Amino acid sequence: MIPLNARPASHPDARAQGDAPMDLIFIEGFTGQTVIGIHHTELHDAQPLVIDLHAGVPRSRACDTDRIADTIDYGVVRGRLQRLLREHRLQLLEAFAEAIADILIDEFRASWVRVKVVKPRKFDDVQSVGVQIERFAPVAEAPQRGAAMLHLIGSGMVPGAR
Repeated sequence: MIPLNARPASHPDARAQGDAPMDLIFIEGFTGQTVIGIHHTELHDAQPLVIDLHAGVPRSRACDTDRIADTIDYGVVRGRLQRLLREHRLQLLEAFAEAIADILIDEFRASWVRVKVVKPRKFDDVQSVGVQIERFAPVAEAPQRGAAMLHLIGSGMVPGAR
């Protein structure tokens, strides 16, 4: 598990962020029904899935403002998961977990996510099967000053020239 105050050293911007605090918003045990699978027996009737998710954000402004608009609203995330269960056309739990990770990063601006998707009692002799993934938001690249300078020079505008 990621400590609340640090990014793993393997993350591309771990050194850039240092030991910046990270807040985790989570939902555990979300249960829904959907059609998902690769076997003929799975492609017609909805089956239960259990979803756990953790979404990390840099120290949330909500800690200071006490406003839901300054953090991830897990009620809104819950609604988005319900919509995904209704609308997706995926077959594999891996792809379904990836779709959840993308939603958390793209729509809710999470910096880091862990998503676990489980099919309970898929087999009579197994409690559950599933997948767990971790993803990081892409690191925004700073504009390259050199490229901008070359563009200016190429257009005949030389910086510092009068």
